[in-house]
Amino acid sequence: MKKLLAFTSVAALCAGSAALANDELLELMNDPTQWVIQTGNYANHRYSGLDQITRENVGNLQVAWTFSTGVLRGHEGSPLVIGDTMYVHTPFPNIVYALDLNDHGRIKWKYEPQQDSSVIPVMCCDTVNRGVAYANNTIFLHQADTTIVALNAETGEVKWTAVNGDPSIGETNTATVMPVKDKIIVGISGGEFGVQGHISAYDMETGELAWRGYSVGPDDQILFDENTMSLGKPVPANSSIDSWEGDQWKIGGGTTWGWYSYDPDLNLIYYGTGNPSTWNPSQRPGDNKWSMTIIARDADTGMAKWVYQKTPHDEWDYDGVNENILVDKEIDGEMRKLLVTFDRNGFAYTLDRVSGELLVAEKYDPAVNWATHVDMDPASETYGRPMVVADYSTAQNGEDVNTTGICPAALGTKDQQPAAYSPQSGLFYVPTNHVCMDYEPFRVSYTAGQPYVGATLSMYPAPDSHGGMGNFIAWDALAGEIKWSIPEQFSVWSGALATAGDVVFYGTLEGFLKAVDAETGEELYRFKTPSGVIGNVMSYEHDGKQYVGILSGVGGWAGIGLAAGLTNPNDGLGAVGGYAALSDYTALGGQLTVFKLPD
Repeated sequence: MKKLLAFTSVAALCAGSAALANDELLELMNDPTQWVIQTGNYANHRYSGLDQITRENVGNLQVAWTFSTGVLRGHEGSPLVIGDTMYVHTPFPNIVYALDLNDHGRIKWKYEPQQDSSVIPVMCCDTVNRGVAYANNTIFLHQADTTIVALNAETGEVKWTAVNGDPSIGETNTATVMPVKDKIIVGISGGEFGVQGHISAYDMETGELAWRGYSVGPDDQILFDENTMSLGKPVPANSSIDSWEGDQWKIGGGTTWGWYSYDPDLNLIYYGTGNPSTWNPSQRPGDNKWSMTIIARDADTGMAKWVYQKTPHDEWDYDGVNENILVDKEIDGEMRKLLVTFDRNGFAYTLDRVSGELLVAEKYDPAVNWATHVDMDPASETYGRPMVVADYSTAQNGEDVNTTGICPAALGTKDQQPAAYSPQSGLFYVPTNHVCMDYEPFRVSYTAGQPYVGATLSMYPAPDSHGGMGNFIAWDALAGEIKWSIPEQFSVWSGALATAGDVVFYGTLEGFLKAVDAETGEELYRFKTPSGVIGNVMSYEHDGKQYVGILSGVGGWAGIGLAAGLTNPNDGLGAVGGYAALSDYTALGGQLTVFKLPD
């Protein structure tokens, strides 16, 4: 049953408990003139408190300046702005630039890693990177080859490096890192290569490993104890290994290549785990815990406080790594600390982030058909599980059978492209994929460092709809429904930005930066950048002027055909054929475009 939620102010969500977290970073996050973390704040709001750009004047935006990154392929993530310096990153080879905002973007320093190009074929879905992080006068970069680098923010000098994984067995990185207190929180990619996913904490000053929590495996590896809960009940001992056949968990996936959030008051880190390996569900009977799971961990020890598995025994590659947005709301007259996430599987979830109690699970695209609903009855044996439709079950239909018409496709109703939340409107602004697929699993053998997929896919727009492959939506959690929806020809693969000026920004795969009214969705502005946009919109203020910045450079999973020059429709795990028309609208690029109002 749906519970009605009343919104309240969340302006102070990340302001409390400064003594328990990185004081400088918390102070900077609360300064809207800067953009100091990829997600806007620890709560993943992607909200700017700047209000010079409004619904009345945004139509007058003009390009203030541009910067070429010198690299092609997909540009995900966004720049950071700390003081008078902007930090810009690139896809592989993961160059970092420090630009002087007081001197027309002059390059203060440049760091260019010397990485072995053999890591490129091991990266699943383009050579993307979701950006650098900042804390304690240090820029932190997690390279494709899993090397973590700490750079002096003023000079670019290397302070320390650490190696987080091994590309020879398929471990790579595409994600940003998250500074928390005196540690750097780091994930790993490689679910399509049969790695054992994990999240790690490194000492911010020395680069030493403080703790590591695996997604699958024995309790001492996944850092579960008798106090770890799931849907209000203690998690039994050996919960993960008992849900795999034999030693399958050792190559079980559950990678952590998405986004992380943090509540300083609770001292809990929240993140999601990815798909189990292989994509052929018949080869891995059981729930495959704890892949496809939201995990809340203690920031100091890594110990798991609670878990919730959204898609047990995944049959569709619905990685559960999307961002968890932290908001405070009133439920039945009581203020609650909540977590909202828009999962790849097409359901939007709201949980109590203190206890992990499941409160809401609703489809945020009406095309979703692989499950009818999530069982919300706490007394039921299937409480919290999606009710799978047999016709769209690749496990029930079996190996070497092409299951057709599954919605959403493997890239989900939303992939990692982050949503935004506005405390002014109380709405979530969500970039989505409106895409379905045919899915044929087949038996595959594991070889370290080689793809361990085991399925052939084809993708196409959702039938009986607007004909496009995406929507940009406003989600009303009070009513549990879409308030407005903007149809797009292609998936919206850009991260959104909500602002205090009641304007919401997002980018399109054709290359447009768009601005829409936060209340109505009315388009107020568009500008065609040089390449498709899969980056995340950000905003900052300099010399009293508000700016909006966006990286363009087509690529990512949706744009992998263009980015890597692929033509076989089944390549790119089915995306090449689905997005073949994209080449009629854009081409490769790598550019930062910055906008402002006229003087």
